[in-house]
Amino acid sequence: MATEGGGKEMNEIKTQFTTREGLYKLLPHSEYSRPNRVPFNSQGSNPVRVSFVNLNDQSGNGDRLCFNVGRELYFYIYKGVRKAADLSKPIDKRIYKGTQPTCHDFNHLTATAESVSLLVGFSAGQVQLIDPIKKETSKLFNEERLIDKSRVTCVKWVPGSESLFLVAHSSGNMYLYNVEHACGTTAPHYQLLKQGESFAVHTCKSKSTRNPLLKWTVGEGALNEFAFSPDGKFLACVSQDGFLRVFNFDSVELHGTMKSYFGGLLCVCWSPDGKYVVTGGEDDLVTVWSFGDCRVIARGHGHKSWVSVVAFDPYTTSVDESDPMELSGSDEDFQDLLHFGRDRANSTQSRLSKRNSTESRPVSVTYRFGSVGQDTQLCLWDLTEDILFPHQPLSRARTHTNVMNATSPPAGSTGNSVTTPGNSVPPSLPRSNSLPHSAVSSTGSKGSIADGAIASGVSKFATLSLHDRKDRHHEKDHKRNHSMGHISSKSSDKLNLVTKTKTDPAKTLGTPLCPRMEDVPLLEPLICKKIAHERLTVLIFLEDCIVTACQEGFICTWGRPGKVGLIAPNQVSSPGGTIV
Repeated sequence: MATEGGGKEMNEIKTQFTTREGLYKLLPHSEYSRPNRVPFNSQGSNPVRVSFVNLNDQSGNGDRLCFNVGRELYFYIYKGVRKAADLSKPIDKRIYKGTQPTCHDFNHLTATAESVSLLVGFSAGQVQLIDPIKKETSKLFNEERLIDKSRVTCVKWVPGSESLFLVAHSSGNMYLYNVEHACGTTAPHYQLLKQGESFAVHTCKSKSTRNPLLKWTVGEGALNEFAFSPDGKFLACVSQDGFLRVFNFDSVELHGTMKSYFGGLLCVCWSPDGKYVVTGGEDDLVTVWSFGDCRVIARGHGHKSWVSVVAFDPYTTSVDESDPMELSGSDEDFQDLLHFGRDRANSTQSRLSKRNSTESRPVSVTYRFGSVGQDTQLCLWDLTEDILFPHQPLSRARTHTNVMNATSPPAGSTGNSVTTPGNSVPPSLPRSNSLPHSAVSSTGSKGSIADGAIASGVSKFATLSLHDRKDRHHEKDHKRNHSMGHISSKSSDKLNLVTKTKTDPAKTLGTPLCPRMEDVPLLEPLICKKIAHERLTVLIFLEDCIVTACQEGFICTWGRPGKVGLIAPNQVSSPGGTIV
């Protein structure tokens, strides 16, 4: 999709870049790799991945990192912007035969200075539980490959659990395990628990409790990655069929879906407040999806090849609010953001009237996220108010809201949100001059039909007001109401009969599921820098640095502005600002 650039300038590897915060600098003395530092021959190998854990010890060196390179798995002390640990002395190192590590995840809940639980997924389908501090191998799951023979694409501990973990495979299946249970000696038998459009969930039938506890079948093709929402209640999955699907994890209900512009989706992440989901994939784009509205609100174009990782930067994301004790409309919204999913004391109408009052002050929001791709480029993006709340100017937006309330459609009209049985999620309020409301209030209070009708009427107009599109109003309105049946809960019963439905991309383009490029704002990256020779596979935001890794097996540390010069006693700084 992107035009190829040329010249020497384009091929130079960048070692620093500047944003509004200041200068980010690559710290060559903080690089991690295989002990001999020989570049890894990455052809045909699984992506290099990095996992972090903090052991909460008193030494100040509590961070540990794990990374896989080819058949090897390493576990080191991580020293951040200071000099790296001695690469010849990893805490633990493992070399596997016949299979390769593909992904891993630490249990942050149980980690101590004496013990840490690390899950490792493999290319042949197994999952291993190890303790790299005690150098123990606790258990091996799917050892005989009776549960799934395909590559493990993603493994994560269930948030807040010491024993439950979720594993995704390239078969398109996900499995829920409990570390305390064994896997059976025969292939498991399953019983249907729940099914919906393009997904089905089964329980394992057996006389005694055994793994897996649940089997999820999601979409068509490989399930490439999943991510839990910050509160652990929702699960976002991206698949090779190009769909993002967001589920309520506990009730196994589909909350909403999105379709890529082209090709498969490869990566997914949540904003720190759980209000937005960002995806990347084979369309070379990053796509921002609103959890509350269940719609695409922006796309970002800066990569020249597939996007392999997206991640939010919680340390640069900022929300500047008024005095939290004031109960103006925007401050109440901010409190909703902090207390995700709590019951709201005021009705929809009172919130609208507060927002329209002159005493209400808007909340200033900037979300920062990053992406890396196979084009060896790092992109940083800012998601700002003009994208989140496109109604300008502010006074007109308030008037506009009032007009829309007066002309809202009758109750029962179809809006732009997905409503599934057992998980009634009211569409969020109009995005005029305050933060969008959390849709997770379904776990507490439930919105009335009237509230939903007002909100759906507003969102219908809001999506059209991004650009001057009055001439296409009727056509868009028709597509919005009739193109995707699953938007209305009334039609969900019919669709529930189909567990796997191939959706024709031509039929999704131009719908809320996959808007056309001109129908949503197009983000441009703040920075777009070539930072490696090989495709990038890791992007992690830490408090004092950004960590990236490429397929050669080099894990790089980028010091944040003002963090590089922090020198501990008895250490000397080199002219470049790094520790020697």
